[in-house]
Amino acid sequence: MTGITFNATITIRGINPYVLVSGELAKQLKEQWRKPLPVLVQVNGQPEPPWRINMMPVGDGSFYLYLHADVLNASGTGVGDVVQVALQFDAGYVPGPVDPMPDWFRIALEQNSAASQRWNSLVPSLQKEILRYLARLKSAEAQARNTELAIYVLAGGKARFLARSWNE
Repeated sequence: MTGITFNATITIRGINPYVLVSGELAKQLKEQWRKPLPVLVQVNGQPEPPWRINMMPVGDGSFYLYLHADVLNASGTGVGDVVQVALQFDAGYVPGPVDPMPDWFRIALEQNSAASQRWNSLVPSLQKEILRYLARLKSAEAQARNTELAIYVLAGGKARFLARSWNE
């Protein structure tokens, strides 16, 4: 993997393990980048292939590189460990939904204009998160239950969906 390699200590912020990437290192990946920065990451050479993630800007030119549990497990590392981090700008990153919209969710959206309008106004990353979640539902009961809740909150209802409070 070409890009940058550096050593860092895995720290925790809330419940999220991360490595801080300095502004100097971030500039080597992409100059003058101020929004979430798409990268391919490996910790101690793992996982293979590298994990795709967006580094989150801190506000001073540096970035939080949050480490998914799959990356930590593949590398056999955890909070407090000093690790070798390899990063490469992810030129193949495409914003917006990757998973196709399930027909059962599309039909429900089409039947509720308020939910459909709200869906269209969501930022692409939130659409992507919702579609990723819905695409992994296996049973018809889970699909129906989650579609009902998604349409409810998109139409303005107050509830928790995808670990966040909506419309409060």
